[in-house]
Amino acid sequence: MGNRWGTGRIEAFSDGVFAIALTLLVFDLAVPASSFDDLWRGIAHEWPSYLAYMTSFITIGGLWMAHLAIFRRLQSANATIMRLNLLVLMGVAFLPFPTGLMAKAIRDTNAERAAVVFYGVTLLVISILLRVLWDAIVANPELLDPGVNTDEIKPIRRSATPNIGFYAAAIALALLLPKAAVFGYLAIAIAAVWRARGDESPRHRRAETA
Repeated sequence: MGNRWGTGRIEAFSDGVFAIALTLLVFDLAVPASSFDDLWRGIAHEWPSYLAYMTSFITIGGLWMAHLAIFRRLQSANATIMRLNLLVLMGVAFLPFPTGLMAKAIRDTNAERAAVVFYGVTLLVISILLRVLWDAIVANPELLDPGVNTDEIKPIRRSATPNIGFYAAAIALALLLPKAAVFGYLAIAIAAVWRARGDESPRHRRAETA
């Protein structure tokens, strides 16, 4: 048996994990029945959940765009790429947990700091794994689609690289001002979506086999 896999089913499986993670985020949005006597106030009271949802949705969206850009440039994957991709997906699937934790703890002065730091560390780990995935691909150029221009490698690496300085600053800020740090994570997520890159030029990919 060979040590190569076509990327079609890898992308389909990965897209499914991203979609499920995005869907799970909404399950933490709820207004308690005790607030129904003043529903508008109850809805507004849940702003931490909306902020956490928006931050994680945009973050996962940015990760998906970077992941798509990476696999769009592959013609096949080896065992190392498969394993690293599973680690990235494991992190993405895990993200709804710290998201819900942060949303619930943000009003608790005893818990908010730990929750926001934990959330930031989770984002950093996922981003680092995505960068390691791309570096592993670059180290095996035979995996790249023949039509990939070498000029595309560095921009994709930048889009797959977490800005460690910003993440470190946001996590440090969480130790002092947890609520402000959440907005820092949101800004990083928006920047990731903004800098995501697609194809430089249209290319027809070869037919893939499972």
